[in-house]
Amino acid sequence: MLVDDVREALAAARPGAEVVEKTMFGGVAFMVAGRLALSAGRSGDLLVRVADERSASLLTRSGVTIGEMAGRSMGPHWLVVDAATIADPDELNFWVAEALRMSG
Repeated sequence: MLVDDVREALAAARPGAEVVEKTMFGGVAFMVAGRLALSAGRSGDLLVRVADERSASLLTRSGVTIGEMAGRSMGPHWLVVDAATIADPDELNFWVAEALRMSG
């Protein structure tokens, strides 16, 4: 299950970090050090907060789009990675690391 995989990836990438889970964005959002970092969607996709300057290059990766909420763009710092892409543990770890860049 994606939520469990994200928990494990966060724990491995940032041992001892304060991680708070909240239901939002149609899934389970993960706050790291008080900042929203990512959200595991019910459909298996991952919403990832990234640095604005990284967004353009990250959008060239397979399975990545700009996040939308209610049909409106969430802006360049919110990217959605599809379920097929993050089924690969290396890809999931990559995206967790990207989210952690924004969490200090």
